[in-house]
Amino acid sequence: MEQSELGDSHSCGGCSRNDEIISVEAPARLDTLPEDCISMVVSYTSPRDACVVASVSKTVKSAAESDLVWEKFLPQDYSSLVPRSVDFLCKKEIYMSLANDSVLIDDGKKSIWLEKGSGKKCYMLSAMDLNIAWIDRPLYWKWNTDPESKFEKVAELRHVCCFRIRGKISCGMLSKGTHYLVYLVFKRTSGGSVGFEETPMEAQVGFVGKESSKSFVLLEPSRRGYRYSCVWRRPVYREFRTGRPREGVRGERETDGHVEEPKERGDGWSEVKLGNFYISDGGCDDDGDEIEFAIMEPRNSEVGQRKSGLIFQGIEIRPMKEREEMVIAKSSNSDNI
Repeated sequence: MEQSELGDSHSCGGCSRNDEIISVEAPARLDTLPEDCISMVVSYTSPRDACVVASVSKTVKSAAESDLVWEKFLPQDYSSLVPRSVDFLCKKEIYMSLANDSVLIDDGKKSIWLEKGSGKKCYMLSAMDLNIAWIDRPLYWKWNTDPESKFEKVAELRHVCCFRIRGKISCGMLSKGTHYLVYLVFKRTSGGSVGFEETPMEAQVGFVGKESSKSFVLLEPSRRGYRYSCVWRRPVYREFRTGRPREGVRGERETDGHVEEPKERGDGWSEVKLGNFYISDGGCDDDGDEIEFAIMEPRNSEVGQRKSGLIFQGIEIRPMKEREEMVIAKSSNSDNI
């Protein structure tokens, strides 16, 4: 799980100079303001900025680490996420606890944590919280436990010819004014997977009732310079990646020339990006609005192709990093030119 670094300190003592991300110099007059005024100013920044400015002076540090500041960084419902058995000394300790460790909610079917640098909400929906085709058939799927999973159960694919996973989440649960990315989190079984290396899946992400964005993803990295069309099983060479169809090859899907491939994480799992969406500053029209996401075989894929050997932990929803937002914005501007 990729998160911004603020430092490892959980105490109210704050971030040390080693935890600084950038070096800043506060205006000379900041120290002359009353402490509660300094706290108010810092509360309109971010957790990352609060840690940085705390190194300026003892007065500013005391103000930047006050409960007034860190309660502003916590979600409104944070009290429901804090274990009653734990006594925290200050709001910053609560924040760091939620940023460093996820909390299970919805009867253990979801987990939530805070993106450390921004305080934005992150979620993972477990496989138990997803709509998986044929999941109730033991011949095709089975529920297992996995010591590397944060959830009680994971879904192991035994054998299917029709692969489809869907899920959704209320956008009222997410942070406003935030670009989010959606990832499928999975890994291979000890025996390896079958049927995924040469077959791009179709991914969809969008608001319920509105047109979804579509992309193509692989659940196994491609080991060759070509892939097969899911319709005719004929070779589709590197032109597939560039979006330029190869003459004489029928049945190729329309694509923007990019296919997402899985990446290994540091927690024993792999992830592949399904898409992205944006929650505006005004939030949703109402709390009933939902974001839906799916990964499935394209409609024109070859019928009856056997697939097996993957274990699914769930779908993760987390904020974009600043550099990722810049890439999205640049892409959008290019489309408008």
